[in-house]
Amino acid sequence: MMKFIDITRQLSPEILIYPGDSDVIFKKHERGQFLITDLSLSTHTGTHIDAPSHYLKTGATIDSIPLNYLIGKCKVLDLSEVENSIDANYLHGKIQQTERLLLKTSFSGANKFVENYPHLTKDAAKYITHYGMKCIGIDSPSIESYQCDGSVHRELLGHGCIIIELLDLSNVNEGEYDMIALPLPLAGLDGSPARVVLYSEEE
Repeated sequence: MMKFIDITRQLSPEILIYPGDSDVIFKKHERGQFLITDLSLSTHTGTHIDAPSHYLKTGATIDSIPLNYLIGKCKVLDLSEVENSIDANYLHGKIQQTERLLLKTSFSGANKFVENYPHLTKDAAKYITHYGMKCIGIDSPSIESYQCDGSVHRELLGHGCIIIELLDLSNVNEGEYDMIALPLPLAGLDGSPARVVLYSEEE
């Protein structure tokens, strides 16, 4: 038997929004025998995947990311004790031979934006790309600090490491899992909301 854990934040008009991003709007319409809803949201709303073109402009778009980057063996690393900056020291000796890494932080389950959310430093990003990682995810609003210059995103995306942000890892223990992270194939765009699921053998 397989155990599945949905680590996607529920997408609704009440979801946490990164400052400057568009609000989520659901507009329902009754059309006689059926109901239909218009959606208005950013490509980086809720649990979402950043494509290289998000920061590199000329990089790969969300519809062209190879799915083997987003599906496969994954490691969850619990860094809940880190209050703010996650530097390379927290990763040292823990991510070798890891292709997909998810960082559980003190922000997991939080529903209000704060500027000092946990994030990677530039040296941590370089440590990750040194090992040729395919995917890095975090449960905070961004992989990079609020007062950022984009260098962390560019380091990761520029080395083909796809980024997943605003996961919900509050019910996930540190360890090894399999992951499926599927963005919508939005033609030519820079990112997409995604459904992200972990699974493992039942003990």
